[in-house]
Amino acid sequence: MNGNLTAVAMSGGVDSSVAAGLLARLGRRLVGFSMNLAADRHGRCCSPDDFRDARAVADTIGFPHYVLGMEDDFRRAVLEPFKDDYAAGRTPSPCVRCNTFVKFDALLTRARGVGADRVATGHYARLDYDPALGRTLLRTAADDDKDQSYFLFDLSEEQRRRAEFPLGALTKDAVRVEARAMGLTTAEKPESMDLCFVAKGESYRGMVGTGVAGEIVDRSGRALGSHGGIAQFTIGQRRGLGVATGGKLYVIALDAAAHRVVVGEEKDLYRETCTIDRVRWLPFDRPAGALRATARIRSGHEGVIAEVRDHGDGTATVTFEEAQRAVTPGQAAVFYDGDLVLGGGWIAS
Repeated sequence: MNGNLTAVAMSGGVDSSVAAGLLARLGRRLVGFSMNLAADRHGRCCSPDDFRDARAVADTIGFPHYVLGMEDDFRRAVLEPFKDDYAAGRTPSPCVRCNTFVKFDALLTRARGVGADRVATGHYARLDYDPALGRTLLRTAADDDKDQSYFLFDLSEEQRRRAEFPLGALTKDAVRVEARAMGLTTAEKPESMDLCFVAKGESYRGMVGTGVAGEIVDRSGRALGSHGGIAQFTIGQRRGLGVATGGKLYVIALDAAAHRVVVGEEKDLYRETCTIDRVRWLPFDRPAGALRATARIRSGHEGVIAEVRDHGDGTATVTFEEAQRAVTPGQAAVFYDGDLVLGGGWIAS
């Protein structure tokens, strides 16, 4: 392996910096790539300062670093679907798409062009190859608070085999310690938990636009007010509805065809089942019969025991042991057996 070249996706943050440093410590041959995802503006990533930080880290460790213009890849794979989802009444998870279609697809293709056969990132997750199954398994990170396996469930077997997550066994504090010991300029750099492509001080709502105006209605269809476009709303939202009935109201459904925002009480947010599509399984092609697993229905969700029935057509039905609040179309449902990621899919209804 030491003779092969590994590409490191470098955001200019401490995590990808330490990932590179740990691989270099093992004697690996590295090339660093930073992805310029927006040619005409900068969000919370892809700034000139980030590129300079990444270059400084590469110089300190001792490997070449390049900035790749990947605006078109990012626009097609992430930004356009992001806007389309909101217009269709779904709440997207762009970080999953970025991993699947940009970091471990478009970037991997670029990396192969210079002779690299793997892409390493600063994700907090673990991979291990199971020779009995002939598959690369995805597991949660050692640091539960930093685990990012949810955002990686949709990687194919080939993508998982070509991926590397050097930070999977470390805590965030340990990563900072490593960065200081390596003398990296990014050791104390703060991190952002917001959407990387939305500029500081701005909201994603400015990106998705308004769309077609319509009615805000209650569960019975009675009009309570109007709105400027369903793209401005998400399931569970309470603020900014612009209607008052004397009690707290929440968005409980979005009807894109009728341009309607449906509101109700908090109890109306709870669901016992959901349907998912574009299902991907990792340790097997599909489960034999009903599968019992821990299901996470958004990145910050702690998980709940659920039964998953795969229909064999790319869809599955998920039945929760306890009704869940704000099950949101467009988000991913990811299934676990302990620390092992079994698979997942996209909430459709």
